[in-house]
Amino acid sequence: MPAKVLVVDDIEINVKLLEAKLASEYFDVLSASDGPTALEIANAQLPDVILLDVMMPGMDGFEVCRRLKADPRTVDIPIVLVTALSDTANRLRGLEAGADEFLTKPVNDTALFARVRSLVRLKRLMDEWRLRDEICGRLGDRSANLAEDRGPARILILEEDTFTAAAMLEALRPLAATIARAATCAEARARLDARSELIILSLSASDGDALRIVSHCRADEVFRQLPILLIADERDLPRLAKGLDLGANDYLVRPVDRNELLARTAAQLRRKRLQDRLNENYQRSLSLALTDELTGLYNRRYLFAHLDELIDRINRDRIGAALLLFDIDHFKLVNDSHGHAGGDEVLRELAARAVKTVRSADLVARLGGEEFAVVMPEADLPVAVAVAERLRSAVAAEPFSIKADAAALTVTVSIGATVTAVGEDTRDRLLKRADDALYSAKAAGRNRVVARTAGLTPTAIAS
Repeated sequence: MPAKVLVVDDIEINVKLLEAKLASEYFDVLSASDGPTALEIANAQLPDVILLDVMMPGMDGFEVCRRLKADPRTVDIPIVLVTALSDTANRLRGLEAGADEFLTKPVNDTALFARVRSLVRLKRLMDEWRLRDEICGRLGDRSANLAEDRGPARILILEEDTFTAAAMLEALRPLAATIARAATCAEARARLDARSELIILSLSASDGDALRIVSHCRADEVFRQLPILLIADERDLPRLAKGLDLGANDYLVRPVDRNELLARTAAQLRRKRLQDRLNENYQRSLSLALTDELTGLYNRRYLFAHLDELIDRINRDRIGAALLLFDIDHFKLVNDSHGHAGGDEVLRELAARAVKTVRSADLVARLGGEEFAVVMPEADLPVAVAVAERLRSAVAAEPFSIKADAAALTVTVSIGATVTAVGEDTRDRLLKRADDALYSAKAAGRNRVVARTAGLTPTAIAS
């Protein structure tokens, strides 16, 4: 799907020129001639990038930018301010208003296209993380303060010139707890650290191509989301464009202004920390949604989804699978004698023994209470029964220790085993057969395995 770019300028010829350039690069272009219209279109269409003229009558570009960044619906849309004002004060004013880039008219096409492509990638990445955060919210675990500041950052700088490096280190002290400086590309690669939150690369390094470090980071899962800020001379725009295409996040052109360096660094750190928080929330919510808090096993929700997917694959590929259901015999007596804390210890230990006993490819889940399940892909009934008997023996062979009472408790389990019927099974039918077999094991005296296949009566295997 082509990226949508909103062009905002009160001069029609400027709009038409940018529309033609962007359309030639296969972007979908929207346009507005004033600030209020731009705000309406941005809110309704949610473009991927906004190219925003600064000098407009009524509401200037700085004010439009501030309003867009203050609106939760449009806060993540990257904004490029386009203007004839090239002085540092106006660049800083734009960055402070929330702009991601500041291009000076006449706009260099190479820089424009590279920057827009880079910002489109950024927007879609943030959209993905926001979507995941919405999922977390539906699961009831959204953080109330996603943008929480984590204090000074860890930064790595590649700068060959000692005087320039010292000036950068001094400028960044307010933002950084640790600033590592590398004088060569080889040293920078050696000093890459998974804890780093930003890397600043000078393209003038003489011992190699700093862009290879960009490529290396984006190919490595550990550093894929690490923000990269490039520094180059004015004549090096083609390499800057290449760096943005490779995945660099931002750039500065020499001579580097101290305040602009601070503003761009702070913006990258804020975005990195927001993304980290969104990721952490997503992983935590996913864990809470799909795992059992007490035992660490997968929960009923995950088990049911897993079984649905497995049965679809079984019916499609004509392969088999087995299911074990087991629970603790007379578990109520455990809770009555040792309290719920003692019962929880038994459940945790049972889960640990089950994971150690079954095959490495098998999935162990807690259905609820004292009932558990084992899903065994590509297993026939003899294999399922053998694993079930091994599990039953592992539970019964060694007493369970209850630390609160300093007690050693003998625990047994009853197990129902079944296998899939290719082409005719559903999750509910499979679970029902396994549950019927488990009930038969209980009725036959407990501490045993009973197997059942579709259409056959249950058979006791061991006791």
